[in-house]
Amino acid sequence: MRSMTGFGQAVREVEGVRLAVEVRGVNHRFLDIRLALPRDCQSWETELRRIVADSVERGKVDVTVSRVGSPHSTRVVEVDDQLAGRVLDGWRQLQKKLGLPGEIDIGFLQSRGDFVRLIEQPRGDDDDDLPRVKQMLEKAMRGFDRARAREGAALQRDMRGRRDRLVEIEKALRRRCDEMVPELAERLRTRLRKLLDADRVDESRLLQETAVLAERSDVHEELVRLSSHLKRLATLLRQKGSVGKPIDFLLQEIHRELNTIASKSSDVEVTRLTLEARAEVEKLREQTQNVE
Repeated sequence: MRSMTGFGQAVREVEGVRLAVEVRGVNHRFLDIRLALPRDCQSWETELRRIVADSVERGKVDVTVSRVGSPHSTRVVEVDDQLAGRVLDGWRQLQKKLGLPGEIDIGFLQSRGDFVRLIEQPRGDDDDDLPRVKQMLEKAMRGFDRARAREGAALQRDMRGRRDRLVEIEKALRRRCDEMVPELAERLRTRLRKLLDADRVDESRLLQETAVLAERSDVHEELVRLSSHLKRLATLLRQKGSVGKPIDFLLQEIHRELNTIASKSSDVEVTRLTLEARAEVEKLREQTQNVE
């Protein structure tokens, strides 16, 4: 069993560029993968989405890829020798013509001519980073899966304990229902005596009335289905893969059987047991919301 909640990350620095991949997951009814990529890396989405889908069957998964550090281009200084020479010759001629003393400063020349420029050269195709990012995403997904497995194990232990308690309640309901028939007959006998104000009661009539009331409150079929559902639940709690949806559906069926049992019986103990059982089912359903 795996939870839908988890976190994984991978960080790597290549040629002065820091690449980081983060994976976060929360519960969701279906599989919802969302990727946040650098603007110039949107073409990676299909391949990265496939890696996530191979590991996750259900849940909302956010994948963030960042690339920081050095810019995506390299700055190169370009010097125009011919232009610099012409500028220098021009100033020397002007200095000689006007009789100006001193040396010509290079900074002064640069301010008068654009012969030294910074050129942005592309660092390379952005797809060069895709193989690295795919490896990093796979690593982050392994950490993400480990986190989901840890939480899934905790959910599994809790859910197994609650399922075991439901089995105990189901057995207690069976015992109580077996005890109810003779008690029902005795209550009916006492009531008839009070109504008729007689010491003797027609036993055949009493048996008929008891049988009618017992049939109305019979929950044997519901208990059989309840027992079957609880066995199926035990199987699902041991099963690998995505089990959240089938468990959720099964818990709805268990809740329905418990409601029927409660509505058929007016016995205080049966009511108490079904209330406790429905509380356990609600807790199980809450846990199931985070099971993949």
